[in-house]
This record gives sequence, C-alpha cells and structure tokens, in this order.
Amino acid sequence: MSRAVASATLAIHPGALGDVLLAIPALRALRAAGARLTLAAQPRIASLLVALDETDDGCDFESLRLDALFAGERGARLPAVERVVCWFGARDPDFARRLAAISPGAIVAASVDRGGLTPPSDTPGAPGRDVWRHLLATTGDARERRDVARVSDTLVAEGRATLAGAGSDGARRVVVVHPGAGSAAKRWPAAAFAEALAPLAARRDVEIMVHEGPADAEPAARLLRLVPSARRLREPSLPALAGVLARCAAYVGNDSGVSHLAAAVGAPALLLFAAANLGWRPWAHAARVLTVSLERAEAGDVSEVRGALDAILG
Repeated sequence: MSRAVASATLAIHPGALGDVLLAIPALRALRAAGARLTLAAQPRIASLLVALDETDDGCDFESLRLDALFAGERGARLPAVERVVCWFGARDPDFARRLAAISPGAIVAASVDRGGLTPPSDTPGAPGRDVWRHLLATTGDARERRDVARVSDTLVAEGRATLAGAGSDGARRVVVVHPGAGSAAKRWPAAAFAEALAPLAARRDVEIMVHEGPADAEPAARLLRLVPSARRLREPSLPALAGVLARCAAYVGNDSGVSHLAAAVGAPALLLFAAANLGWRPWAHAARVLTVSLERAEAGDVSEVRGALDAILG
C-alpha cells in the first residue's frame, strides 16, 4: 500500500445540503487522524466543503457507482484509500457486506440514529439523538470540534459581489432571510416572517435580502410581496452564499440547508424549527434555534422572533 493510500480516507454522504453540513464535526474527526479526506457527495455540496476547507477533495457520489452493490453486480468504483466511512446503505446488510469486500474495514452507518435513545419528541421517525452527534460517534472520535467554518477572503469577496448584483447599496447592514425549506411543512408562514421583519423594514440602517434557492420561488415571492422594500437574492452559488452569510448582520430562516450553512459559517443566525425536528438542529454554538408553530402565524412566535432579531442587531 502506498503512503498516499495509507493516509487517505473516503467519507460518503449523498444527502441534501443540511444533512451533509451536519457531518462537519465528523469530517473534522476523520481529518484529525492525519488522513487526507475525500468527500463523496452531490457535486455542488462537495465543492462547497472543499471551499470551506472542511475536506481536502470532493467527488461526485454518483461516480462511485455504489448502486451496483445493492444488486450484487460489479461496477462499484471506489478510489484507493485506507479507510471508508459510508453514511449510506446501512439498512441493507448485503450492501455493507459487499462494500467491506472491496474495502476491508469499511464503516457503514445510518445517516440518522434511529436506535434505543430517547427521541427529542414523540414524533415517529425523530432521531434518537442529535444527528451531528450520531455522525460524529460513527467515527470513533468523541471530541466535539464545533468551531465555525473558515470562510476565505475569496469567498467573502464573492459574497460582496453577489450582494451588489442583487442591488445592495453596500452601506447598510444586511439581514438575510430564507423563507424556503426542503418541504412546505418546514416553512414558517410568509405572513409571520413579514410581521417579524416589519420593524427592520422601517429602519434606515438595515437592508433585507430574501434568499431564493432553486425550489424557493413561491415562498420568496410571497414574502417579497409582503415586504416590498426587501431585495431578492436569487440562487447564488453555495460558496458565494457562504461569503454573504459570513458577513451578514443577521440571518433568520427555516429548518433548511441554507440555515445550516448560516450556522456553520458563524452568522448571527436565528433558526426556526418545529419541535419534532430538533434532532436536526445545527452543531454550531452561536446559532439560536427557536421552536415555532409552522401551521399558522402565532403572535407569541412573531414576538419572540422580533425580540431575538432586535437583540442581534441592537
């Protein structure tokens, strides 16, 4: 075995943005062992983690052809590494056995802990412990490396250019709002966001940027109609978005990948979760998680979000 192979690790996580960002403490543990780390994920997510210096290399999960292992066929294409940690396929014992046959000692673990611990809610499917803690435990390293991700000057410059392209005047403090989420069931109502943001919309020292990702056109448009002074930040690249979030004055958003990115880069972040989903809360210390009703705009929730934003902005 070459020296390069002997010090190389492949981490596999094909999940969505937020799910992969929850693996950052685990990825740090793998790198701390002295290994050169490659992350196999969705290409844009792998590229983001490389840009944030949380992994040395990235590759497209699909290029590994791991689907062949479910069918018992040949064709899986793993790079030459000493260690494989795979957060995929754990429910299929044949998959795990076949992966171990081509990469002895491979760890195959579920991406979420479903086992014997007390879940944070009575909701079926809630994880037994915080997802990030579960992922870290699969590495065998208990040290919690929870420092914010490093955002380079290059990414910050990309963020500034992205804001300018969205119409930012560059003179006021930027508040980024993300009204979307991976599913409609995770979205706080646009009317609730608008009520909470009303005092900020009236301030001359603040500009509100409504982030719109690829699947967020409807909630973004709805909020922009209710807060007409806000500007639209439409589909920036993930590295540019990291640069925006790392330097914004405040962030507020739903349980989503964008919110996990805001937390990871150290934004003064306010994240809105349903109580049943708290197991997916971020690992970053600085992010504040509020539990809110997602079915309707509750006056108490609006008041709490307003107060939290006031505390962040001063």
